[in-house]
Amino acid sequence: MYIKELNLKNYRNYEDLTIQFENKVNVILGENAQGKTNVMESIFVLAMAKSHRTSNDKELIRWDEEYAKIEGSVEKYNRSTALQLVISKKGKKAKLNHLEQEKLSQYIGAMNVIMFAPEDLNLVKGSPQVRRRFIDMEIGQMSAIYLHDLSRYQKIMQQRNHYLKLLQMRKQTDRTMLDVLTAQLSEAAAKIIYKRLQFISELQKWAQPIHSGISRGLETLVIKYKPSIDVSEDNDLTKMIEAYEQKFAKIREKEIERGATLAGPHRDDLVFYVNDHDVQTYGSQGQQRTTALSLKLAEIDLIHNEIGEYPILLLDDVLSELDDFRQSHLLNTIQGKVQTFVTTTSVEGIDHQTLKEAATFHVKTGKLSDDK
Repeated sequence: MYIKELNLKNYRNYEDLTIQFENKVNVILGENAQGKTNVMESIFVLAMAKSHRTSNDKELIRWDEEYAKIEGSVEKYNRSTALQLVISKKGKKAKLNHLEQEKLSQYIGAMNVIMFAPEDLNLVKGSPQVRRRFIDMEIGQMSAIYLHDLSRYQKIMQQRNHYLKLLQMRKQTDRTMLDVLTAQLSEAAAKIIYKRLQFISELQKWAQPIHSGISRGLETLVIKYKPSIDVSEDNDLTKMIEAYEQKFAKIREKEIERGATLAGPHRDDLVFYVNDHDVQTYGSQGQQRTTALSLKLAEIDLIHNEIGEYPILLLDDVLSELDDFRQSHLLNTIQGKVQTFVTTTSVEGIDHQTLKEAATFHVKTGKLSDDK
């Protein structure tokens, strides 16, 4: 899979841009604050319909303009697909092959991307929210059903939280509605956690040998899902629903007292162990970075295994954050098989064949040009 052409209109600091890319490594060079990351972000947004940098879509629209438009031509399964995303103050409209999609969940997954930016090195030591977002975005790219279940869960939880608040403030006393919402939430939560446990199992399978290679065989990585209820990947969906219902029955009074849902996928976490030690708590910075890099590289193989195509890899200013050995491991992994975009201020000091054979682009004040 690769993106052949990218068109930007009123996106961040780009007024109008049309650029062709090659199915190999594409290096985007430029000083800071010129627009390198904006190009990278636009490819991510075109794929995921959301930014990795901001939750406020209005920030993506060029100053004083009404809308931003991203278009791309993507080669996947030996077919060319036209993607278009228009972002305005009214919301987002997505088109696949010029046909507007009713739901974004029908659009996401047409192009698969993996973003690796300096903040992703915080995947291990950051907050649980960072790790949940990582899980949701990666599964969501491969499963429209998961996105649908996640959206449904969030809507039910909002309704349930609202009703818990009414009970807390004694504006409601009837608990029948709470029972109905709890049953609905238990089912939605079980579907999400079931898919997450499957994903983590697969991720572990691909990440473990990669981590062993980067650590020169000295370390063993284990990834564990930490749910807010007592379940394992051996449980079927029915048992998971029962486990949630039992948990909610147990904490019902506490939830009414707090006016909030206190268990569910929105409170779960991931734990990474290296040689049986929790990396977040006891790992060195090097171990934390190796773990983050292993996860990102594992995603490449995992997505390829799931959909039969390699995703597009976006390396935003991350090479300078890695030492020579980890840099080499990363570049060896992608060599010749993954269309990759690399942003950097300079490639000096990175002596690798992959970058010597790369297509090079230069960015200056919202203008992008290639070396041809």
